[in-house]
Amino acid sequence: MMTLGLFVFTLSTVPYQNLNRTTAYRWPTNSRVGLPPAAQFLGQGNDHITLSGILLPELTGGRLSLLALETMAAKGKAWPLIEGTGTIYGMYVVTGYNETRTLFFPDGAARRIEFTLDLMRVDESLSAMLGDLKEQAGTLMKRAGTLADKVKTSMGGIFS
Repeated sequence: MMTLGLFVFTLSTVPYQNLNRTTAYRWPTNSRVGLPPAAQFLGQGNDHITLSGILLPELTGGRLSLLALETMAAKGKAWPLIEGTGTIYGMYVVTGYNETRTLFFPDGAARRIEFTLDLMRVDESLSAMLGDLKEQAGTLMKRAGTLADKVKTSMGGIFS
């Protein structure tokens, strides 16, 4: 389904049922005398993703899977968020976590756990996160050419 750092959202861990993404764009205004306020585009604002769902520990992931997410959140680090389709969302931090337990077993364990995980993007852009891919490809091609020349030289020495 998706990965957040090393945590993999699957049907057996934390299968979210809803993904809500909200992206803000900054348009501040300046008051003007006798005219409507002037607006200026300053770029993208915050990017938030909310994952929510219901866990049925008898069938799907349970408390231990959610504990792993809570531990990641408590570290205060940014984690790459990558969808199973290959979509790279960027680097995200956990800004909120909510859990509601209902329908209990006699020992107090919940049969149903509703959760919400709030994430906020903290990198500047995918290009800033991944670097200049053209430059990286050029460097790789140069290294491959150098390696090919070395192989050719050493192979020529074997056959002479």
